[in-house]
Amino acid sequence: MNNKLEFATRMQARTKTFAVQVVEFFVKLPKTDEARGLGRQLLRAGTSVAANYRAVCRSKSDADFIYKPGTVVEETDESLFWLELLEEAAICPAAHVSPLKKEADELVRILQTSLNTAKRNTGR
Repeated sequence: MNNKLEFATRMQARTKTFAVQVVEFFVKLPKTDEARGLGRQLLRAGTSVAANYRAVCRSKSDADFIYKPGTVVEETDESLFWLELLEEAAICPAAHVSPLKKEADELVRILQTSLNTAKRNTGR
């Protein structure tokens, strides 16, 4: 297996695991309007990370391969935002939010680096 394929396979699994963790986190949120409203935003963004990364792996052109990872980075960063907001608004304790925030931050860094490399390699 080549390095690109190995990376893609690992990232598909990692983004899917992140999505599952977001779903599990959402289910455990307090049953308040605030928690549910913010939680739904997190649920949408967090699960789209995996779905959109999967689409990256099916890119049909260089342009597609540049555009789609940008969406994954945006959705991952948005997930991080909703997690920060849940914590800072005192809806969820930092201890509950911290593992997901750490993973979202790592994913943003990895995916942004990958996107920058892809842009450099395609001259875009």
